[in-house]
Amino acid sequence: MPSYSPKFPLSFSSEGGYSSNTSIKEVVKQNFKNLVLTAPGERIANPNFGVGLYSFLFEQNDQIAQKNIRNRIERQIETYMPFIELQEFVPEINENHLYVIIKYFIIPLGESDILSINTLER
Repeated sequence: MPSYSPKFPLSFSSEGGYSSNTSIKEVVKQNFKNLVLTAPGERIANPNFGVGLYSFLFEQNDQIAQKNIRNRIERQIETYMPFIELQEFVPEINENHLYVIIKYFIIPLGESDILSINTLER
């Protein structure tokens, strides 16, 4: 089975070495999750990279906050992962919790996938 990149968080594989992503779809999902969770300014030499999902944690759960998150994700996809098409975005913002489901389409692979992020699970 091919190995494309290390799987994060790093963990040891039963075959030796670190666990790896074994498909392009897994690599895209890992990179997309990284894009969504990275705060702008956090990545060295690329201060514009990242959605910064945690910065929306204490926003009101209203249409404006949801639209701001979606717009930020769309702009970041356009810039850093233009081979992804956002299909559906379902946010849930509570007092101290943010849960987001993002359905997306990987254009070169012709496949859809779902990224779910729960801020209670760090």
